[in-house]
Amino acid sequence: MITLFKHPLAKWYLLTTIVVILDQITKQIAENSLSLYERVAVMPFFNFTLAYNEGAAFSFLADAGGWQRWFFVGLTLVISSVLIIWLKKSDNKIEQLAISFVLAGAIGNNLIDRPLFGHVIDFIDVYYESHHWPAFNIADMAISAGVMLLIYVSLTDKSVSSRKA
Repeated sequence: MITLFKHPLAKWYLLTTIVVILDQITKQIAENSLSLYERVAVMPFFNFTLAYNEGAAFSFLADAGGWQRWFFVGLTLVISSVLIIWLKKSDNKIEQLAISFVLAGAIGNNLIDRPLFGHVIDFIDVYYESHHWPAFNIADMAISAGVMLLIYVSLTDKSVSSRKA
């Protein structure tokens, strides 16, 4: 009988779970500590500010009337299934780390926030002078880091290159 902690993917599932929990805790702290669009200066280029995103990245489809909420949930279920299969087949530790991050971000934003709240909770505001990057959260950071790691793996892992041929 295999116990959870002896499973070869246990550490990646645990990492995914930790990132999801950290994402949800920080979102609830922002929700309980900030008013909508209130800015709390942290550094000369960084604020905490509470914002809601009903669309996808950069508020894409935010004004689509509500159907996008369930579309993103369904799409995330499909993508998460593919990511779990990919994680099981991968033997590259960096690739497994990357997949775990992307999976955690997808779960935090689209399988928790969207069904429960109808929007994604964002609270990190990075800016230069009057130019603000769209607000984001820990799940967004996990997805971005995961995608960057996947690009790195695809450019450096010779076994990935040989699979393409």
